[in-house]
Amino acid sequence: MRLTTRTNLAARVLMFCATNPDRTVRTSDIAEQCNSSSNHVAHVVQQLQSDGFVETLRGRSGGLRLAKPPETISIGEVFRLFETTIPFAECFDTATNTCPLTEGCRLRGFIQRALDAFYHELDMVTLDDLVRGNCGLQELLSMGERLTADCKTGGDHSDTIADAA
Repeated sequence: MRLTTRTNLAARVLMFCATNPDRTVRTSDIAEQCNSSSNHVAHVVQQLQSDGFVETLRGRSGGLRLAKPPETISIGEVFRLFETTIPFAECFDTATNTCPLTEGCRLRGFIQRALDAFYHELDMVTLDDLVRGNCGLQELLSMGERLTADCKTGGDHSDTIADAA
């Protein structure tokens, strides 16, 4: 399994916005920091805005920011938004399926269970879980001098989620 570039960029955009909560950020800043083209980032931002994850502001001082608190943004929900438009396998799209094994094949059921488990795990992760206390991410994505107190004192709680699981 491999995530699409758009899903990967969506996560980067949201992490960038969450790491810079007091700023309106620009797609060009995100593209530069996240090693992507402004065009690709703009398409992802449009979808994130359409689904209520970010809000965009037009004009000279325009840009984007999170539309809701990071602790309410489910990573599973974000991934579904970008991943479910592309069937995981041919047999998952009844309109274009040409596999002759569909009627007797059990593999599809096992794949579906695995996908359900994958999304279930991601549903339990919020954007806040990805950025809070993540000093390395803050150093990479913060615009300006804004680092949390934990990061200024050298603490990094990136293992908190793994320990909780």
